[in-house]
Amino acid sequence: MSEWVEWHRGYVPGSPLSLRLEVVQRLIREALDRCAPGPIRVISLCAGDGRDLLGVLDTHPRAADVDAMLVELDPELAERARSRAAQMSATIEVVTGDASSTSIYAGAVPADIVLACGIFGNVTDDDIHNTVAHLPSLCGPNATVIWTRGTFAPDLTPTIRGWFVSAGFTELAFVAIPGTTAAVGAHRLVSRPHVFKPGLQLFTFLAGTSRPSQRPG
Repeated sequence: MSEWVEWHRGYVPGSPLSLRLEVVQRLIREALDRCAPGPIRVISLCAGDGRDLLGVLDTHPRAADVDAMLVELDPELAERARSRAAQMSATIEVVTGDASSTSIYAGAVPADIVLACGIFGNVTDDDIHNTVAHLPSLCGPNATVIWTRGTFAPDLTPTIRGWFVSAGFTELAFVAIPGTTAAVGAHRLVSRPHVFKPGLQLFTFLAGTSRPSQRPG
């Protein structure tokens, strides 16, 4: 069992991961509700077993409009997502690959919804800033980005929220979940999307942060 698979075992009722998932899924539902009629493009970076998005599409009335790419490096988790996605009416591609390079998103952008969950607690501050700065190149007009990061000390979430604003986003929501260090943000792109550039490195995971006890992001 990989460390990533082991980490997913933390999704038990009442756990910080499950509470965070509830917020992420609520924000995804709201983002889908805001989308104009027609196809909805979604990309998920480091998607794990895909439960963030797939758990919403099970019941959302816009599910049939969704054209999604889920990117996950761990082959077992990617296969779990692929198996679940195959049971849905939405067009969902699950890619077993490196979510940190923009090249992998060629053909799937610009997206209406971008999910960057479980990343920002596992990379350097500079890499978070770099990722946020390049997110407009993955987005279409008025796209929503949903992200997570723990509020553990030193709490970087106020700075991250500022980086989103500087990158051309406006904040839709920021939820610090009581009794935990889990937090979820949602931002909408209000500036002009950037030109997509393949081959850009967004982030590099820090050594050791994939262990279940150390992956609060």
